[in-house]
Amino acid sequence: MIILNTINDIRLEIKEVLRDGKSIGFVPTMGYLHEGHLSLVKRAKQENDIVVVSIFVNPTQFGPGEDFESYPRDLERDSKLVKDAGADIVFAPQVNEMYPEGCSTYVEVEGNITKKLCGASRPGHFKGVTTIVSKLFNIVTPHRAYFGQKDAQQVAVIEKMVRDLCLDIEIVPCPIIREDDGLAMSSRNIYLNEEERRAATILSDSLFKVQEMIRHGEKQASRISDFIISNIKNEELAEIDYVEIVSAKTLEEIEEIKGDVLIALAVKIGKARLIDNIRLEV
Repeated sequence: MIILNTINDIRLEIKEVLRDGKSIGFVPTMGYLHEGHLSLVKRAKQENDIVVVSIFVNPTQFGPGEDFESYPRDLERDSKLVKDAGADIVFAPQVNEMYPEGCSTYVEVEGNITKKLCGASRPGHFKGVTTIVSKLFNIVTPHRAYFGQKDAQQVAVIEKMVRDLCLDIEIVPCPIIREDDGLAMSSRNIYLNEEERRAATILSDSLFKVQEMIRHGEKQASRISDFIISNIKNEELAEIDYVEIVSAKTLEEIEEIKGDVLIALAVKIGKARLIDNIRLEV
């Protein structure tokens, strides 16, 4: 496995890969990797000849007062993990490589798909996401790109960007990877102390319970939402950002659990803002 830090270097490497007729799978990350990220790398390795992993903490998707400066970083650790998972190339640029002086061009997906859920409480976040992902797509030119379903809104936004810009890239959403107690794996879980870590299971607990409610016939979105809110409020350390039940494709609110449904929530526990979701075909 090789580690490259400049756009020129990785483009030269990619040219060699494409000249040999090999397929490229791409896993964009912000680093401090966990088993969720590594599951994406392993999936990409199964389906492609070459796997590229980017490790870049993207400043444009962080808002004022968010955790850009404190976001965990450990390139040496991450590089070993992705090498063991089957990665062939790590692209780990500096900020001035991706955003050179005077950079003022952005890619933005407009509409409710970026204004709802995380977009409502993190204005500008998805503009930063789509800008950096489009840059990385242009640099790596992958055949397939792999994203975790934990960031379900991000997946929907990137899928729309790819459709709207006619990009020849297959987006491959992959299942959420959870801890043994149900907590969705996240780089931000490191922020949780022991008591907060215990409290954080209220997210998955709420989702699993409403999954059972739906299996037993509950179809009213409002009743399911009310149950989740009530359940989370039983945990005194939890502060709800949002609980939303929407169409998984458009993120528009729905009244009845029918079709392709996303039940998504964001909860702050301590200084960690955690997200989780379940997606159902009903």
